[in-house]
Amino acid sequence: MISASLGWREGGFALISVLPHGKIPMTPDLTVIKAGTGVLTKSADGTLDRAALVHLVSAIAGLIDAGHRCLFVSSGAVGSGVSAFGLSEYPKDTATRQACAAVGQARLMQTYSSLFENFDITVAQVLLTAGDLGTPERADYVSSTLGRLLSERRVLPIINENDSVAVEELKFGDNDMLSVRVAKLAGAKRVILLTSVDGLMDPATDEIITEVADIDDVFRHVRDDKGRFSMGGMASKLAAVKFAVEAGIETHIAHGRRPERLAGIVAGKGISTKFHAVADR
Repeated sequence: MISASLGWREGGFALISVLPHGKIPMTPDLTVIKAGTGVLTKSADGTLDRAALVHLVSAIAGLIDAGHRCLFVSSGAVGSGVSAFGLSEYPKDTATRQACAAVGQARLMQTYSSLFENFDITVAQVLLTAGDLGTPERADYVSSTLGRLLSERRVLPIINENDSVAVEELKFGDNDMLSVRVAKLAGAKRVILLTSVDGLMDPATDEIITEVADIDDVFRHVRDDKGRFSMGGMASKLAAVKFAVEAGIETHIAHGRRPERLAGIVAGKGISTKFHAVADR
């Protein structure tokens, strides 16, 4: 497992690049895949769902074997660490939550490393806070590191917010926003946000909305008091989608418990809600 970590540079901490000075060009057809806590953990106790992880890892490995370049943004650190503290639910105080994240992140990466090793894929841990993308200089260090990692075909960067040290003013808000900000930095072609539903559902027909040409139209419905498209976490997810499509990045919301659909989504024919990039309209 490769790990990229924070180190001291004049003016504060920044992600230390594994490269000489200079930015590595991002690879074309890059896909950023984000899996939330609900996809990775058991609903009963919040612990890691190993069966779900095996399924997801196999699908991502399949994309890599097919020649696709991927970045994987993974939640689940706090949930992974909860059991180590004998807790029955997520901690409410910041210190315990960050302590759970510190233990859980190690467990999470150990699990990913073991599973991806079966496919001859090396995982690279990249932990970020919003401050790491807060200035052009610091963002350039992150970009260079990601570029170098992506130049290795059998290396998968796994990104998470550094929850063990991030304080409120240095947080991305959620990993949906982290995903799209990293996607913009890396020059990704698409983002796939894996969640607990097939996509954006229209309650009037109870069918999935397969394509959205104008994200603002959807936003107007979400802010409606009746919440036409409102569901758990969907409003904040759509805020991340808006950021991505306005940056020219095709974005999908798809079912994280059906990772075998990833190949179809990347091929342009899978089950998801596809949000067209602004440039594609």
